[in-house]
Amino acid sequence: MDVDAVGGRGAWTPGKVAELLGVSPVTLRTWAARYGVGPSLRDDGRHRRYSDTDVRRLQHMQRLIDRGLRAREAAAAVFSGLEGAMPDVPASRRAEELERAAEDLDFAALAALLDELLDALGPARAWAEVLIPVLDHLGGRWLRGDVCFESEWALTGEISLALQRYSARFANIPPGRAVLLACCPDERHSLPMEVLRAAMVEVGIPAVYLGQLVPAETTAGVAAKLEPVVVFLWSMSTGTIDDGLVRRLRRRGFEVVMAGPGWETLAGREVAWVNDLGGALELAAERLKG
Repeated sequence: MDVDAVGGRGAWTPGKVAELLGVSPVTLRTWAARYGVGPSLRDDGRHRRYSDTDVRRLQHMQRLIDRGLRAREAAAAVFSGLEGAMPDVPASRRAEELERAAEDLDFAALAALLDELLDALGPARAWAEVLIPVLDHLGGRWLRGDVCFESEWALTGEISLALQRYSARFANIPPGRAVLLACCPDERHSLPMEVLRAAMVEVGIPAVYLGQLVPAETTAGVAAKLEPVVVFLWSMSTGTIDDGLVRRLRRRGFEVVMAGPGWETLAGREVAWVNDLGGALELAAERLKG
């Protein structure tokens, strides 16, 4: 994660930072002396304080130590700024860390872990290799009677925010007709479309995502104003599909792609259907070239 880009200066005392990290103040002083990772602020010329950026870096350093790195190696990886210094982390370990942070409702840790994940793998791989498995595991726990709604709610909310932060890096895509990403009006499960948007803008495909529970009238109105090159209409289940919206958009001259498992029973008609991220990216790129 590019912690400097997050901003904020803060004024953390060494005692508070030690408490946050779960280490002794002696350990914190040792890290500062040995690895140069001490506080960067002075409040009155005498007392040193940790900035928010200092704290985020130390939290990242501690995660690397928990993953098996020595303190010196972890400090070098976090504070050197060198991409090659970051160790590879197995997808299973990333999933475990995310689920643990979600269980603890540790929103700051979730944000940091997700930013790091997207930086390391990009949205497509992060979704397939880490996020789907951890969400599936939480869903399985729910079915077995282990109520974990709060954890799932915390995780999905932070995934959405992390995807927004990631997508914002690619705001300077050249102007032109965009791909419109919309959910069916009754669809609440929108994360796959948010991942698709991040994956599209990452590779230079201009994409506009409308969000969840958007009325059909609004989706049609936005399409009329934007004149997108193609509209992807997402449905997670057959109970949320809106075939009427598909017909309405097509009558207005827009190409529509039915996206998601909800449309499977209607696949094979003259309207294209995709149910995987790679296929959606490929189709969008083809339409932009055309």
